[in-house]
Amino acid sequence: MRNKYLYITLLAILGFNAETIQAQERQLKMAPRLVVNITIDQLRSDYLEAFSPLYRTDGFRRLMDKGMVFSNASFPFLPIDRASAIASIATGTTPYYNNIVGEQWLNRETLRPVYCIYDANYVGLLTNEPSAPSALKTSTISDELKVATGGKAIVFAIAPTGDAAVLSAGHAADGAIWLDDNSGKWCSSQYYFSDMPTWLLNFNSAYAPSQTIGRMAWEPMNASVSNFGYFMQSGQQQKFKHKFTGARRFNEYKASALINSDITSLALQCLKNNNMGNDWTTDMLCLTYYAGNYDHRTVTECQTEIVDTYVRLDYEMARLMSSIEQLYGLDNVLLIVSSTGCSDEENADYAKYRIPTGTFYMNRTANLLNMYLGAIWGQGQYVETCFRNQIFLNHKLLEQKRISMSEALTRSQELLAMMSGVRNVYTSLQLLTANNEQLQKIRNGFNAEQCGDILIETAPGWHLLNEEAKQDQLSRASFTQFPIIIYGSDIKSERITTPVTTDRIAPTIAKAIRIRAPNACSAAPLY
Repeated sequence: MRNKYLYITLLAILGFNAETIQAQERQLKMAPRLVVNITIDQLRSDYLEAFSPLYRTDGFRRLMDKGMVFSNASFPFLPIDRASAIASIATGTTPYYNNIVGEQWLNRETLRPVYCIYDANYVGLLTNEPSAPSALKTSTISDELKVATGGKAIVFAIAPTGDAAVLSAGHAADGAIWLDDNSGKWCSSQYYFSDMPTWLLNFNSAYAPSQTIGRMAWEPMNASVSNFGYFMQSGQQQKFKHKFTGARRFNEYKASALINSDITSLALQCLKNNNMGNDWTTDMLCLTYYAGNYDHRTVTECQTEIVDTYVRLDYEMARLMSSIEQLYGLDNVLLIVSSTGCSDEENADYAKYRIPTGTFYMNRTANLLNMYLGAIWGQGQYVETCFRNQIFLNHKLLEQKRISMSEALTRSQELLAMMSGVRNVYTSLQLLTANNEQLQKIRNGFNAEQCGDILIETAPGWHLLNEEAKQDQLSRASFTQFPIIIYGSDIKSERITTPVTTDRIAPTIAKAIRIRAPNACSAAPLY
């Protein structure tokens, strides 16, 4: 009898231990082995949905049908471009904190535009451009993954452009890779590598555009692309055939649908050669694809190309997901797809159709403001320069003349607000102290170190023209709708129409892999 009770007790203990082990295994599986964070430059919901009859079943349709789709996403700041968008997704915060206000900004010391990833301390590898994430002032989600794993996590970023690759890679990544405009080779920076890795050199030798572009031509993927009518144009769509020649051939290639095939191929080589996703330490791969207009032309000039871009991108999504699922299994991968939320603006000829318009001359306005301040306080170079819609005041001169910045900004604001075509004038002090929901997006896109002292908002339909810098920008309060899609790793299929912002992507990834969110991120996870 005693042995019987002992046997029952032993079985109970073993059963309990087995259940505990199974529970622990299930808990471990909740943290995916691989996170693939995909940003599609200029992806738009209207195009994504309009061209869906041309898609495969295992590309975008698979993501939309089986993923968690937040269909009404936006960025919590203005203005938006590729660099500021990708930095915001990676850091989970806005330019106000992460410092990346755009692809370029004005250096206050040299009064020259500077590229957002330029750093002379880190020589380029297979490129003449020295690059590093030095201007990024907060941690990224991949940085926090490196910290949480004691550096064991493997992190890479691949993109057509340097800013997209470096900003998504962050400070602690193992590598950032992009296509050089001049050589047509996939390149990097000594910030990440002492020398280019052998696997990447081999990839360049066989598949880089420098080797293949001479025999390449971009044509519609199939007849359905040419026959698909979506845009407001009568008759059959025009077929196209683009060959990449001349000095700008690699720039044109990077702004075509063909670059996306290279991104997928390079991504799969990166996973294989760096042994990513093969243990329980989560690794991360950040990818940037392109869905904008061919060579940044207008929609009218490349309507069929836009359709083909989405069809080819659908194919690449299918190829990437199928390969990853075969390598790791769907339960071990978390895939996030989002957009840069911007698009190539078209300079419409409103005057031709008698739509209210005008031209606001930025450089002339800066000169006029300087004369106005000189009439008040005596001659001097009160305005140092202007850049885009920003005016930079001479801080040293104001200090020498004992003129408070507050008074100089108030005087300037009063004059500029009276000019034709001006709808709003924001000052740096106003934005730094703003506690107003209406100003929140403008404030979030402002950074005191990188932006001017005065920001001018022109009326919709007006051109902001700088004759000296040859900058012409049409003011248009357009909204580019795009989704955030989360797929894999026990994600349930759901479509959510509640508005969400992209700064919630980083904390969502952090929650899924059980690490801290980036150090300036205060947004809540998406689920």
